[in-house]
Amino acid sequence: MKTEIFTENLDKAAELIKAGGLVAVPTETVYGLAGNGLDAGAVERIYEVKGRPAVKALALMVPDASAMELYCEAVPRQAKQLAECFWPGPLSIVLKSKDIVPDIVRAGGSTVALRCPDHPMTLELLRVSELPFAAPSANPSGMPSPKNADTVREYFDGRIEGIIDGGECGIGTESTILDMSRTPYRILRQGALPEKEIRAALRKSLRVVGVTGGTGCGKTTALAELEKQGALIIDCDELYHRLLENSDEMLAELRAEFPGAFRDDCLDRKALGRIVFSDGEKLLKLNSITHSYIGAETERLMEDWAMQGGETAAIDAIALIESGMNKLCQKVLGITADRETRIERIMRRDGLSREYAALRVDAQRSDEFYRENCDFVAENNGTEEEFAEKIRNLLKEVL
Repeated sequence: MKTEIFTENLDKAAELIKAGGLVAVPTETVYGLAGNGLDAGAVERIYEVKGRPAVKALALMVPDASAMELYCEAVPRQAKQLAECFWPGPLSIVLKSKDIVPDIVRAGGSTVALRCPDHPMTLELLRVSELPFAAPSANPSGMPSPKNADTVREYFDGRIEGIIDGGECGIGTESTILDMSRTPYRILRQGALPEKEIRAALRKSLRVVGVTGGTGCGKTTALAELEKQGALIIDCDELYHRLLENSDEMLAELRAEFPGAFRDDCLDRKALGRIVFSDGEKLLKLNSITHSYIGAETERLMEDWAMQGGETAAIDAIALIESGMNKLCQKVLGITADRETRIERIMRRDGLSREYAALRVDAQRSDEFYRENCDFVAENNGTEEEFAEKIRNLLKEVL
């Protein structure tokens, strides 16, 4: 068998693949050994030529994300969004397979990995062929993955029909494989695309609602309704208290700025409250220290939620807008209530004196601030049942 080398006209290479032949193709990572991914006979030859164990499934190269619906079942919205972010590129996405994909490609399993390579010649060949390619790396099993056409020729000259010479591969490392066929999503192979970039992109795929308002306004009722709809609830006040216990870095910054709030090397939260609630400048300084830590922890929690397949999250923060965390949200819901109602709620909830409760309320933003800066505002001066119904109706629009 003569192995043909192609450098420009790909029509002949496409015909070879349609006829069941094997053609090595360049990608941004390494060269792949491509055959018709819907032809069990061609796929069997790939296993034979490579000496690949039959228990190891193959990925399918595809031209774009539209192939997900052709070859896969129950495609999650997040998979399409990752494809939008990283395809063409070094990410293989594992999904539940349709029966159209031959059993030999799936190695008897129920899933298939899809990959859209970032190389113009291979993308063109995929379009011309109008077929998906089963295409593992173009090397005998156990040998180094090839980064150029010459190495492929050394491996397989006379054993495959063709090689497309697309020059040297830029990355030289295999694609990252992400299993999205079930939750939580899992990295099966860490390759050229870092996990942190995948996590960040999945986090951006979340529908995020910000819920804000002063202490005692009744945000808890709104958050409970969001939780019923499957949202992850991130309570920034709870994060703050957790960080006060666990973050040595944040405590060190607070100790340096507010030494009078520490007793025997421990933070006295009430003492800190008296310092900052009576001094606007000191309150701003406290917020500047804590907001960065809370923001970083919020991002981490949302990434974890997105990796579990979560689609909606709600951020509960009094200083959502001032801290800039509203930029993480698609919509911001402000909750308001009159001053006396808030004071009474805080006294009952936290066991505080009227004087201290009033101090907390008066140190916070006015209702006008929330009306000016939120996408939606809900007033909470009635019963809990009335407010819950109001929130349910509002969430139909927010979500």
